[in-house]
Order: sequence, then structure tokens, then C-alpha cells
Amino acid sequence: MRKNDLGRAPVLPLVLRLAIPTMLAQFVNVLYSIVDRMFIGHIPEIGNDALAGVGVCGPIIAVLYAFCYLIGQGGTPLMAMALGANEQRQAAAVMANCFRLLIGLGIGLTVIFLLIRKQLLWWFGASSATYPYADRFLTIYLCGTLFALLSGGMNSFLIAQGRSGLGVGTVLTGTLLNILLDPILIFKLQLGVEGAALATVISQAVSTVFALSCLRHMKLTVQLRWGRFDPTLCKKIMMLGLAPFLTYALDSGLLIVLNATLQRTGGPDEGDLLISCATIIQSYMLLITSPLSGITMGSQGIVSFNLGAKHYQRVKSALWSVYFVCLGFCSVMFLVSFFATPYFVHLFTADATLVRHAVPYIRLYAAGVLCMAAQWTVTDMGIAMEQMRMALICSLIRKGLYLVGVLVLPILFYPAAAFAAQPICDVVASVISIGAFFRVIPPLLQQKRVGV
Repeated sequence: MRKNDLGRAPVLPLVLRLAIPTMLAQFVNVLYSIVDRMFIGHIPEIGNDALAGVGVCGPIIAVLYAFCYLIGQGGTPLMAMALGANEQRQAAAVMANCFRLLIGLGIGLTVIFLLIRKQLLWWFGASSATYPYADRFLTIYLCGTLFALLSGGMNSFLIAQGRSGLGVGTVLTGTLLNILLDPILIFKLQLGVEGAALATVISQAVSTVFALSCLRHMKLTVQLRWGRFDPTLCKKIMMLGLAPFLTYALDSGLLIVLNATLQRTGGPDEGDLLISCATIIQSYMLLITSPLSGITMGSQGIVSFNLGAKHYQRVKSALWSVYFVCLGFCSVMFLVSFFATPYFVHLFTADATLVRHAVPYIRLYAAGVLCMAAQWTVTDMGIAMEQMRMALICSLIRKGLYLVGVLVLPILFYPAAAFAAQPICDVVASVISIGAFFRVIPPLLQQKRVGV
């Protein structure tokens, strides 16, 4: 299998070779939740309520998955910089400690969330009609939290070593199994939402075995070993991963606020309908944000490696290449958002009322998609260069704008106006992110160049 030379290969082709497979891997990973929702929405008689119930679970599950980014994106830049500086022992120590952290978090989070799941579901938008489905789905899913964290977190260490093909293989294996198991467990065995959750857990377990086997037995620059526990290194990993963790965790928290606001302002007549719409919208947005994260995540190793190797011109070229790849992807999704959304909504439901509402809401929600290219580039490339403060500030500003919009717009206008918060925050946050980038990164590279 071809291994990409992070320090010498032409930059733009290198970015494309790493970013596109990782983008596809993230796209395939999204299918875990989307396929579940597609099948659930078509369960006879209960489809709409079951879809809304699983939609309430979605942000909670995403908060759990954010811990993959805390460890994975906190550890991979450190490993890549160590490899760039030819410090393989340090790179191996980073991976080993990330493995330990993911196991500990997986076990701890499983216990905590199982104990508080019922309160969370009621607080975050479940109704008497949707709660039973939400509780059944979430209970089973939580039992597989360890697999979700290990498959997502450790897969990033394959990508960071230039093995993006193996990264795609990890995700593709689990997703194809999930697609195969869903109709069998949901319809043939008549397990309903429980079958969808069980299919996801089994698939993530298989993905975990695949990823760990590759890291343990493939001929990689750094292989997985148990290693020595290093509290100082663990703290550094989590501090660097804090910005991506908060980005995704707060995104999920904001979706919880959105669901709760829609339920409260929509009332008993409109609340469940709006949450069903929000579930479909969130599924669609995952088709944008997850591949976009894949582009930046797949490219982080290039930036970190060359920063560690003091190849600053290559760092600059990589940053611009990543931005233009992100912008190209966002341009495609902008067109898709306005011309293909009816087909997407029909994948989830045949209910005419739900289709009539969901299509324009998706178009409104995705109106600022072009601006996402700058936000993701600044945040994730900032992390790759250990500029956590810049990345965190840009991310928190975006979350704050979204929160204000979700809470205020329904009061000023009507419940569905909450969906307009997304494009507003995308445009404003993009301008702020661009300003922060040019204020921090060019002076940083110049300072390092002079100090060589």
C-alpha cells in the first residue's frame, strides 16, 4: 500500500491524496446515523415518532463521539510533529497514551450516561410520544460507547501516518455491515429502533477490531503498543484536543438547545413535527460538516509534520491548499442544498406534511455553507500548529452566535425561525475566523523562520 511522503511530496497533490480519502471516510461514517434514521422513518405506523425520538438521541450521541476528537485530534498532531523531528519513541508514546485514555473514557462515559439517560432525554426535547423510542435506542447505543471511541479515535493515527486508505477501510467496513444489518434487525426480526441501535454497536465493534489490528500488525512507522502511562503527556494531548472537542461537543449541545426550543415554542401541535424536521436537517448537515472535518483532519499531519521538520514554506502551501479544497467541497454542497434536498428528505419519510416543511428548512439552514470553508480551515489547521487558543476562540464565538439566534429568533418571529441561526452565525464567524488567522499565523511562521 502506498505511503505518502509528508515531507517531500508536492503539497497540493499530497493534500488531495490524504484529504479526499479521509473526507470519504467521514462521509461513510455519517452513514451510521443517517442509515439508521432512514430505516426508522419508514417503520409502519410509528415512523415519524420513532424518527423524532432518535433525533433527540442524536446530539447526546454526538457529545459522546466528541471525545474521539479530544484524544484523536489532540494526539495525532503531536505524533506527526514527533515524526517530523525524527523522534519515533515519542511518537509511539503519544499513540500508546491516547489508547489508554480512550479506553478509560469509554468505560467511564458508558456508566455515567446510562445512569442519567432518562433525565437527559426529557430535558433535551423528548415528548410522551417520542420518549419510549428514544430511551430504547439510547440504552443499547450507550453499551457500545467504548467501540465508538476506539474506532474513531485510533483511526486518526492511521491517517496521520499517511495511511488514509486504511482509515477509509476502517470506516467502510463498519458502515457496510451497518447497512446490511439494519433491514434485517429492524424489519425482518421486528426489533424496531432497538434493532437499529444494535446494528450500530455491532458495526462499531468490527471497525474497532479492524483499526486496532492495522495499528498493531501492519508495517507502520509507529505501531500500537501498550507503553508507559505518562500523565504529563496525557495532559498535553487533552489540552491540544480541547478545541476540537469543544467544537463538536458544543455543536451537539446546541442541537439539544435547538430541539428543546422547537419543542417548547412549537407546543404539542407543532413541536414533534419541528423536531422531526430538525432530525432530517441535522442528518443533512452531517453530510457537509463531517466530510469537511475529514478534509482538515486528513491534512493535519502534513502541516504538523512539516512544522516539526521546519519546512515553513510547505506549511504555508499546505494551509492554502486545504482552504481551497474545503471551498471546492462547500461549493458543491451549496448547489446540492438548493437543488437536491427534496430527494434527500424522501429518503427519510413519505409523509407529505413533513416533506413540505423539511425541504425549505434545509435550504435555509445550509444557506451559509460557503463560509464554512474558512471556519474549518482556521480551527483545525490552528490545532495542527498548536495554536489552540486561536482555534478555541473562533469556535466559541461561532457557538455563541448560534445559541443567541436559536433562543431569540423564535421569540421575535415564529418557532421555525430558529433554523435561521445557522446561516447567520456561519457568515459572521467566517469573517472573524479569517481575521484571527491572518493576525496569528503569518507572524508565527515568520518568527519561526527567523529563529531557525
